[in-house]
Amino acid sequence: MAVGVRPAPATGTVKRAGSASRNPWLARLESPLAAYYLILGATVALVVIGLVMVLSSSSLESLKETKLHSSYLFFTKQALFAGIGVPLAWAASRVPPTAWRRGSWFLLLGSLGLLATVPFIGVSVNGNQNWIVVGGLTVQPSEFAKFALLVWAATVLSAKQSLLHSVPHVLVPVVPVAAVMLLLVLIGHDLGTAMIIMAIVFGVLFVGGAPLRAFALVTAGGLGAVALLVVTSPNRVGRISAWFTGEGDYEGLAWQSTHGWFALATGGWWGVGLGASKEKWFWLPEAHNDFIFAIIGEELGLPGTIAVLGLFALLGVGLMRLVAVTDDLFVKIATGGVLLWIVGQALVNIGAVLGMLPIVGLPLPLVSSGGSALLMTMIALGMVLGFARRVPGAPAALTARAGVVRRSLAVLPLRAGAAVTRHRSASRGGPR
Repeated sequence: MAVGVRPAPATGTVKRAGSASRNPWLARLESPLAAYYLILGATVALVVIGLVMVLSSSSLESLKETKLHSSYLFFTKQALFAGIGVPLAWAASRVPPTAWRRGSWFLLLGSLGLLATVPFIGVSVNGNQNWIVVGGLTVQPSEFAKFALLVWAATVLSAKQSLLHSVPHVLVPVVPVAAVMLLLVLIGHDLGTAMIIMAIVFGVLFVGGAPLRAFALVTAGGLGAVALLVVTSPNRVGRISAWFTGEGDYEGLAWQSTHGWFALATGGWWGVGLGASKEKWFWLPEAHNDFIFAIIGEELGLPGTIAVLGLFALLGVGLMRLVAVTDDLFVKIATGGVLLWIVGQALVNIGAVLGMLPIVGLPLPLVSSGGSALLMTMIALGMVLGFARRVPGAPAALTARAGVVRRSLAVLPLRAGAAVTRHRSASRGGPR
């Protein structure tokens, strides 16, 4: 090579560098830690928003329901479960996938046992017998069942990886076990939870690569079960008929949906201000639960609703990113189940509030009041955060990030004593 002549840079290197400089956000999404930070950031933000909005939307209902004249009953319970959920989610993030697989059968049997107690000792709320009382706290076993089902189904399907082209191997035993779980849930007349269980089954089968014939059979069975449950309930028939025709009983079955629209309309562009909702003054039923999105729109306006939608979108992107980058089929299937559970339930809830879907009684994940739902959702997201920490390249990236933090702290000014000690050490030729 002639002296003074520089070699031409590799074309591929220049192209990648230019592409990254033109699309810095796309380059960030290609990071091994992209899924981890998207899931973590969206989860924390939604939990914080939920605590604030539960306090705002439930203060009057809490004052009415308690004998102690406290406006903080529902908020205190929600904050308690959130406080319990943080260490449990952290612990779940440290559990390796192999441990989840080993414990999946125990989770499934435990959830089925809890569900089996509901017809005998369950408590009825708004026509649904879906709760039990444990130590003075109301617990919803079906929330635990959702999590147990997706972990167990992911374990079974990943173990059958070479047999998933066969419809019988795909459907058995996942679909029969899910059908038993559905039956126990439907005994309590909880259509919303039943639909989410069906969505979880659909999600794990889809990510697992089930044949289209299996989807057709599962879809037909699910639609048949939903139709049977609807036609046997005059209340559900009335709600769905009102949604289809647009001619609801505004003093009866359509009262809740109508006042949800009133709340969104009153909020307008910028909202009436945090805590200033009028619909929460006993006009809108379940303002702190199923219809908390309407209160967000009334108090925080369009920016508040868009922020919540955007956070669920970021959570969905993070979960899809994790499904795409992991090499472990169990992780793929379990993450797909969590995606269909949380993001799917959010879309159904928001669609019902907006009038795009009929009301089926589903809360908004991480935001609505409900301790069992919040706790199990945080544990499920803690599990997938643990998956995201173990994708190829993520452990090294996390170690490098920790080094960056330590180096950043090193530039902070030292205390006087520490500075003198370092100066003496340097003058003596270093530490002994």
